Amino acid sequence: MKTALLLHGTGGSNTDYFWFADTKKFLEDHGYYVWWPLLPHTEKPNLQDTCDFIKNQHPDLDAETIIIGHSSAAPAILHLLEGWVPVKQVVLVGGFYQSLDDDGYSDAMLPEQFYWDTIKTKADQIIMINSDNDPWGATDIQARTPAVKLGATLIVPTGQGHMGSLTYEQPYREFPLLKTLLLV
Repeated sequence: MKTALLLHGTGGSNTDYFWFADTKKFLEDHGYYVWWPLLPHTEKPNLQDTCDFIKNQHPDLDAETIIIGHSSAAPAILHLLEGWVPVKQVVLVGGFYQSLDDDGYSDAMLPEQFYWDTIKTKADQIIMINSDNDPWGATDIQARTPAVKLGATLIVPTGQGHMGSLTYEQPYREFPLLKTLLLV
Protein backbone atom coordinates (compact mmCIF):
# COMPACT_ATOMS: atom_id res chain seq x y z
CA MET A 1 0.00 0.00 0.00
CA LYS A 2 1.25 3.49 -0.85
CA THR A 3 1.85 5.48 2.32
CA ALA A 4 2.23 9.17 3.04
CA LEU A 5 3.23 10.84 6.30
CA LEU A 6 2.00 14.37 7.06
CA LEU A 7 3.86 15.88 9.99
CA HIS A 8 2.87 19.25 11.45
CA GLY A 9 5.10 21.82 13.06
CA THR A 10 5.04 23.69 16.34
CA GLY A 11 1.51 24.57 17.40
CA GLY A 12 0.05 22.30 14.73
CA SER A 13 -2.53 19.58 15.05
CA ASN A 14 -4.00 16.65 13.19
CA THR A 15 -7.45 18.15 12.77
CA ASP A 16 -7.70 21.23 10.57
CA TYR A 17 -4.18 22.50 10.28
CA PHE A 18 -4.03 24.78 7.28
CA TRP A 19 -3.27 22.87 4.05
CA PHE A 20 -2.86 19.47 5.70
CA ALA A 21 -6.52 18.40 5.44
CA ASP A 22 -6.66 19.31 1.76
CA THR A 23 -3.33 17.56 1.10
CA LYS A 24 -4.52 14.45 2.96
CA LYS A 25 -7.62 14.26 0.78
CA PHE A 26 -5.54 14.79 -2.37
CA LEU A 27 -3.20 11.93 -1.43
CA GLU A 28 -6.07 9.63 -0.46
CA ASP A 29 -7.72 10.37 -3.81
CA HIS A 30 -4.49 9.09 -5.39
CA GLY A 31 -4.56 5.81 -3.47
CA TYR A 32 -2.37 6.68 -0.48
CA TYR A 33 -2.90 5.70 3.11
CA VAL A 34 -2.13 8.95 4.97
CA TRP A 35 -0.75 8.99 8.50
CA TRP A 36 -1.31 12.41 10.05
CA PRO A 37 -0.70 12.15 13.78
CA LEU A 38 -0.86 14.70 16.54
CA LEU A 39 2.79 14.99 17.50
CA PRO A 40 3.73 15.29 21.19
CA HIS A 41 4.29 18.60 22.97
CA THR A 42 2.98 20.51 20.00
CA GLU A 43 3.36 23.93 21.63
CA LYS A 44 7.03 23.32 22.50
CA PRO A 45 8.24 20.16 20.76
CA ASN A 46 11.62 18.57 21.28
CA LEU A 47 13.52 16.36 18.89
CA GLN A 48 13.86 13.29 21.11
CA ASP A 49 10.17 12.98 22.03
CA THR A 50 9.02 13.80 18.50
CA CYS A 51 11.36 11.26 16.89
CA ASP A 52 10.58 8.57 19.49
CA PHE A 53 6.85 9.03 18.88
CA ILE A 54 7.22 8.88 15.10
CA LYS A 55 9.57 5.86 15.21
CA ASN A 56 7.20 3.95 17.50
CA GLN A 57 3.95 4.84 15.74
CA HIS A 58 4.55 5.35 12.02
CA PRO A 59 3.24 2.90 9.46
CA ASP A 60 5.62 0.81 7.40
CA LEU A 61 7.72 2.86 4.99
CA ASP A 62 8.98 1.73 1.62
CA ALA A 63 10.21 2.98 -1.73
CA GLU A 64 6.73 4.38 -2.52
CA THR A 65 6.39 6.46 0.66
CA ILE A 66 5.94 10.24 0.55
CA ILE A 67 6.83 12.31 3.62
CA ILE A 68 5.66 15.90 4.00
CA GLY A 69 6.61 18.10 6.94
CA HIS A 70 6.00 21.68 7.96
CA SER A 71 8.22 23.93 10.05
CA SER A 72 9.70 22.09 13.06
CA ALA A 73 8.80 18.73 11.51
CA ALA A 74 11.47 19.34 8.83
CA PRO A 75 14.56 18.84 11.01
CA ALA A 76 12.91 15.84 12.68
CA ILE A 77 12.24 14.23 9.30
CA LEU A 78 15.82 14.73 8.16
CA HIS A 79 17.12 13.30 11.41
CA LEU A 80 14.83 10.27 11.14
CA LEU A 81 15.75 9.66 7.50
CA GLU A 82 19.28 8.83 8.61
CA GLY A 83 18.04 5.49 9.97
CA TRP A 84 15.04 4.78 7.73
CA VAL A 85 14.68 2.82 4.54
CA PRO A 86 14.82 4.90 1.37
CA VAL A 87 11.53 6.57 0.43
CA LYS A 88 10.13 8.03 -2.76
CA GLN A 89 9.82 11.69 -1.85
CA VAL A 90 10.34 14.14 1.00
CA VAL A 91 8.83 17.63 0.89
CA LEU A 92 9.81 20.09 3.63
CA VAL A 93 7.74 23.28 3.89
CA GLY A 94 8.93 26.29 5.87
CA GLY A 95 11.55 24.16 7.56
CA PHE A 96 14.59 25.32 9.48
CA TYR A 97 17.98 23.64 9.73
CA GLN A 98 19.81 25.89 12.18
CA SER A 99 18.84 27.93 15.22
CA LEU A 100 16.27 30.66 14.83
CA ASP A 101 15.86 33.70 17.03
CA ASP A 102 12.93 32.14 18.90
CA ASP A 103 13.81 31.72 22.59
CA GLY A 104 15.18 28.21 22.09
CA TYR A 105 12.14 26.64 20.41
CA SER A 106 14.11 25.74 17.29
CA ASP A 107 17.14 24.51 19.24
CA ALA A 108 14.98 21.87 20.90
CA MET A 109 14.21 20.38 17.46
CA LEU A 110 17.72 20.34 16.02
CA PRO A 111 20.08 17.36 16.25
CA GLU A 112 23.70 17.93 17.19
CA GLN A 113 24.46 17.53 13.50
CA PHE A 114 22.85 16.37 10.29
CA TYR A 115 24.52 13.55 8.35
CA TRP A 116 23.86 15.07 4.94
CA ASP A 117 25.61 12.33 2.92
CA THR A 118 23.46 9.65 4.54
CA ILE A 119 20.23 11.64 4.38
CA LYS A 120 20.52 12.35 0.66
CA THR A 121 20.60 8.62 -0.08
CA LYS A 122 17.29 8.07 1.73
CA ALA A 123 14.89 9.68 -0.76
CA ASP A 124 14.57 9.62 -4.51
CA GLN A 125 13.59 13.26 -4.34
CA ILE A 126 13.87 15.94 -1.67
CA ILE A 127 12.12 19.27 -2.13
CA MET A 128 12.44 22.22 0.21
CA ILE A 129 9.92 25.06 0.01
CA ASN A 130 10.99 28.18 1.90
CA SER A 131 9.57 31.63 1.35
CA ASP A 132 11.69 34.73 1.07
CA ASN A 133 9.88 36.42 3.98
CA ASP A 134 9.23 33.77 6.64
CA PRO A 135 8.50 35.77 9.80
CA TRP A 136 10.33 33.28 12.03
CA GLY A 137 13.48 33.19 9.92
CA ALA A 138 12.96 29.84 8.15
CA THR A 139 13.63 31.58 4.85
CA ASP A 140 15.12 30.46 1.57
CA ILE A 141 18.47 31.85 2.75
CA GLN A 142 18.57 29.38 5.64
CA ALA A 143 17.53 26.51 3.37
CA ARG A 144 20.15 27.08 0.66
CA THR A 145 23.08 25.29 2.29
CA PRO A 146 21.06 22.18 3.30
CA ALA A 147 19.52 22.09 -0.19
CA VAL A 148 22.98 22.00 -1.77
CA LYS A 149 24.26 19.38 0.67
CA LEU A 150 21.22 17.19 0.00
CA GLY A 151 21.05 17.74 -3.74
CA ALA A 152 17.51 18.93 -3.02
CA THR A 153 15.31 21.16 -5.10
CA LEU A 154 14.74 24.48 -3.33
CA ILE A 155 11.57 26.32 -4.31
CA VAL A 156 11.18 29.92 -3.15
CA PRO A 157 7.63 31.26 -3.37
CA THR A 158 7.86 35.02 -2.85
CA GLY A 159 5.90 36.73 -0.13
CA GLN A 160 4.34 33.56 1.30
CA GLY A 161 5.58 33.84 4.88
CA HIS A 162 5.47 30.56 6.80
CA MET A 163 2.88 29.02 4.46
CA GLY A 164 0.40 28.73 7.29
CA SER A 165 0.33 30.71 10.52
CA LEU A 166 -2.30 31.70 13.05
CA THR A 167 0.01 34.36 14.49
CA TYR A 168 0.40 36.05 11.12
CA GLU A 169 -3.19 35.40 9.96
CA GLN A 170 -2.10 33.24 7.06
CA PRO A 171 -4.92 30.74 6.55
CA TYR A 172 -3.34 28.73 3.68
CA ARG A 173 -6.21 26.21 3.53
CA GLU A 174 -4.99 24.84 0.19
CA PHE A 175 -1.49 24.51 -1.20
CA PRO A 176 -1.76 24.07 -4.98
CA LEU A 177 2.02 24.30 -5.47
CA LEU A 178 2.55 21.33 -3.16
CA LYS A 179 0.03 19.20 -5.07
CA THR A 180 1.86 19.86 -8.35
CA LEU A 181 5.12 18.66 -6.80
CA LEU A 182 3.91 15.40 -5.25
CA LEU A 183 4.94 12.23 -7.07
CA VAL A 184 1.53 10.55 -6.88
